[in-house]
Amino acid sequence: MDKLHLDQHISQQYNADLEDLRTELLEMGGMVEEQVRDAITAISNADGELAERVLVVEDEVDQREIALDEHCTLILARRQPAASDLRMVMAVSKITRDLERMGDEAQKVARMAIALVEDGSGSQGYVELRHLGNSVQTMVHQMLDAFARFDVETAMNVAKEDKQVDREYRSATRELMTYMMEDPRSISRVMNVMWALRSLERIGDHARNIAEHIIYLVKGLDVRHTSMKEIEKQLRERP
Repeated sequence: MDKLHLDQHISQQYNADLEDLRTELLEMGGMVEEQVRDAITAISNADGELAERVLVVEDEVDQREIALDEHCTLILARRQPAASDLRMVMAVSKITRDLERMGDEAQKVARMAIALVEDGSGSQGYVELRHLGNSVQTMVHQMLDAFARFDVETAMNVAKEDKQVDREYRSATRELMTYMMEDPRSISRVMNVMWALRSLERIGDHARNIAEHIIYLVKGLDVRHTSMKEIEKQLRERP
């Protein structure tokens, strides 16, 4: 496991500000993780009540994003951080945006769950939905764990898993397209499931983005738009 050596400052308040920033992000991340889990459960089990709760939580996630943005801005203005401190503030600012967007996608899944319940069809039997949902939930959990422990190895695992999620999404889409062609009466129901799958795939994309921000935070490497092979090469070369 990698360590992030944040500078220790004469000002205890500065140290506290940086630790509070980390804590606040993990709290927001925990909320989004629960939101994603509940949205997947809601659409898998045709649970309209749980889906409604996911929609309510979104407002609080948005408020957390605003509060964290303000906190980052205040630290930049008052402390003028450098080196690892600056990377921490910048990474938190970027991760916050991705977390909020993950919440938006969870909200879309919840809305699809409500539509399926109202249609009276539910989504039981869609193995693709459950399978992709499990993969995405694992990514989100590992991503938060990587940030909490400043763990580059776990962040790399999340980035690699995104490729698998993309493959699962494409495979599921093909299966459902075939199903709709065989039974045109299912088109409306299956389209809702496909939109939910698309949102899950995007949640995986945001988890990968956050994994890349964690690598930048710990190693100082900007690995956006970089292949996995090249990222691994850069990490081997960077102590």
